[in-house]
Amino acid sequence: MNPGLWALIIGVLLTTMALAGTQLRGLPLSTGMLYLGVGAVLGPAGWSLLTPHPLAQSQLLEVAAEVAVLISLFAVGLKLGLPLSDSRWQLPLRLATVSMLVTILCVTVLGVVAFGMPLGAAVLLGAITAPTDPVLASDVQVVAAQDRDRLRFSLSAEGGLNDGAAFPFVMLGLGLLGLHDLGTGGWRWFAVDVAWAIAGGLAIGAGLGALIGRLVLHLRTVHRLSIGLDEFLALGLIALAYGLALLSHTYGFLAVLAAGIALQRTQDSHSAATTDLPPATAMKDQRATEAIATDSRYAGAFLMREIRDFNDQLERIAEVAVVLVVGALLAYIDVSLDVILFVLFMLLFVRPLSVWLGLLGASVSRDQRLLMKWFGIRGIGSIYYLMYAVNHGLAEDIAWQLTGLTLALVASSIVLHGISVTPLMALYGRRKSRDSAGRTS
Repeated sequence: MNPGLWALIIGVLLTTMALAGTQLRGLPLSTGMLYLGVGAVLGPAGWSLLTPHPLAQSQLLEVAAEVAVLISLFAVGLKLGLPLSDSRWQLPLRLATVSMLVTILCVTVLGVVAFGMPLGAAVLLGAITAPTDPVLASDVQVVAAQDRDRLRFSLSAEGGLNDGAAFPFVMLGLGLLGLHDLGTGGWRWFAVDVAWAIAGGLAIGAGLGALIGRLVLHLRTVHRLSIGLDEFLALGLIALAYGLALLSHTYGFLAVLAAGIALQRTQDSHSAATTDLPPATAMKDQRATEAIATDSRYAGAFLMREIRDFNDQLERIAEVAVVLVVGALLAYIDVSLDVILFVLFMLLFVRPLSVWLGLLGASVSRDQRLLMKWFGIRGIGSIYYLMYAVNHGLAEDIAWQLTGLTLALVASSIVLHGISVTPLMALYGRRKSRDSAGRTS
């Protein structure tokens, strides 16, 4: 596609969103739905201005999805402000382990029994479609590190954790298809792809995030150095964590998420940190900004705010680019009975069942449990894993089958969850406020 035309399309879309953003927020739909619809109109099924090909351009699509997921994982990590010792971490950990394993198992059985897939392809389909999405789930995510709502925190942390935790099963599926070395009896897969890659990725990210966060705060509050360029700090930490994780043969997604969490935690560990910034920070006065950035009372909160604001903008831009392409790729979906069955199976059976099993015995309200069962939003993470698998030598027939099923699920999720998120979350907020008022009266 002509680069000038790309620039024109994205420019028009971004300008329109900026001008009409306030009005659009009142509509019962998500921005992802708008981008998806525009992509479909501009794609091969419409005006053919966007003509991506899921197999011929799989490397480019993998990189684009990879960048979008990395930005979003870092943004999610910055918003997860609960100490790791807090019991509320148990909910997303259950969802990212038990619920994800149940999902992969259910999809594997369906793929083998109903779709006649080889076992490896069925496992691969389960791993590709199991992760919930950290990019498109912004309407159900925590909005700040101080947000303690169980529903928002659980869905946010789940989307971050399972985007990395699904990787071992992608490698398992590729191994069963003869495209990855699992080792005799699967020893290499368990030792390297599961134990080392997960633990190592988390350790690398957490170490770098804590180290850089403490170093920056020390330089600012003690020596009045390293002030400004927080955007470079954010991008640099993402690149450092991801690059070192890959070079260490660990999972870069988990490293970037852990880096975001650790960087955010340095704010609270800083001896005189506070989350309340003075009104002067709203003014673009360089002297006032430098004074606050180097004040031990405000340095941590100021650093986090600057990085979060920058990362949120990056996340929105990445969402526009990737979801536009996903909309254009919808032309390659063959709407067959298998595709319809798969989408309904995932949204109406697998997600509710996996959440129910994952949260057995957990202290969660009825409303929260129901919404967790519904908001298993699939999106760009699944696109990344799909393209990653395609680029590792999938047979063409299997690649097309996985592509059709994955794109159908992602598109259906964007539309159905996009329509329902505004009214359901508004209703949840009202019911929660009413219950809180009833307990205090």
